[in-house]
Amino acid sequence: MDQHTHPHDHDHDNPHTHSHTQTKAVLNRLSRAQGHLESVRKMVERGEDCAEVLVQLAAVISALNSTGRVILKDHIAHCIVDAVESGDNEAVDSLNQAIDRFMR
Repeated sequence: MDQHTHPHDHDHDNPHTHSHTQTKAVLNRLSRAQGHLESVRKMVERGEDCAEVLVQLAAVISALNSTGRVILKDHIAHCIVDAVESGDNEAVDSLNQAIDRFMR
């Protein structure tokens, strides 16, 4: 694997380890979504109105999709820009596969 230099922390021995500018924001969003999902689970346990459960579940799904967009934009701004500059087509192909799975 070719190693390249760029402004973010990246463990070249583990290509799946990334640290980007939005990492803290992503972690905060995920924590909020996790808490919201736990609240929805409790609503179901209490037998609350199905329509309200669905509304709250839709809010969790929307929050996760929004988080995915933040991750995607951050990945493009960092890893993909570097990959394109270094001619790493494998990274671009991997991103396209991830987008296809995310958008299902």
